[in-house]
Amino acid sequence: MIEIVDSQRCIECNICVEVCPRDVFDVVKDKAPIIARKSDCQTCFLCELYCPTDALYVSPYAEQDESVQSAQLIADGRMGSYSRNMGWRRGKAAGTDRDPTRLIRLRTAGGV
Repeated sequence: MIEIVDSQRCIECNICVEVCPRDVFDVVKDKAPIIARKSDCQTCFLCELYCPTDALYVSPYAEQDESVQSAQLIADGRMGSYSRNMGWRRGKAAGTDRDPTRLIRLRTAGGV
């Protein structure tokens, strides 16, 4: 279940809002999206997978809340870890044709 949108890491691209199949997030002008319907989360990890800044944490526990803090998740290397575990790399590939978030970021910006 979605647990955290880290406002310090979030760049307000709203990709998480766009890819969520259950409409869990709400857009907030000039702020990070908020988790508005947490119980609707189906733990598909799409939001965490597509987040270009690793600002989201989805707990593998689909039926219960997990008490976690952003700072501890970052220290443990768990913030955004699903994308790394799936082989999606950030860094040098970011913004290139090899960046898996490129097309959705272009579409969000009106470029596709």
